Amino acid sequence: MSGQPTLRVASPHDAALLARTAERMFRDTFGASNDPAQMDMYCRDHYSEAIQREELVDPEIIVLFLEQEGEVVAYSQLRLRTPESEIWRFYVDRTQHGRGLAQRLMDESLRALREGGASDVVLAVWEHNPRAIAFYRKSGFEVVGEQPFVLGEERQRDLVMRRAL
Repeated sequence: MSGQPTLRVASPHDAALLARTAERMFRDTFGASNDPAQMDMYCRDHYSEAIQREELVDPEIIVLFLEQEGEVVAYSQLRLRTPESEIWRFYVDRTQHGRGLAQRLMDESLRALREGGASDVVLAVWEHNPRAIAFYRKSGFEVVGEQPFVLGEERQRDLVMRRAL
């Protein structure tokens, strides 16, 4: 792939694309470390086209796509809340790691949250995802707590990270 990916805000018309992309990137990121049955259950309950459409019409949710040659290579899902908003999902296709896309997407995500009126932003990251934790720390986030994450029927632990905008 050549050239820089283009950034765009997803619309409700992108529900099927978001469902496919979100499930693919989630499985690609966490599938090797988790039970396939639990992954299947989670994906079924969170990544259907109907669910993504509901999220895309929610005025408090913004989805940013980085696209290259018609393919989504990274995306973020943001929940706009004041004063503390959330980076709810943040994924870069593993084939694109090391190209600066994560930093570009983070910069655009923080800009969108700032423009939406947020003064602080939180995110949750799986405790067994050291690459993401290191990236978020580099982006100014600090661990401020933890919360459960339920994958299918399995309870896991996410670290909660926060930074000021």
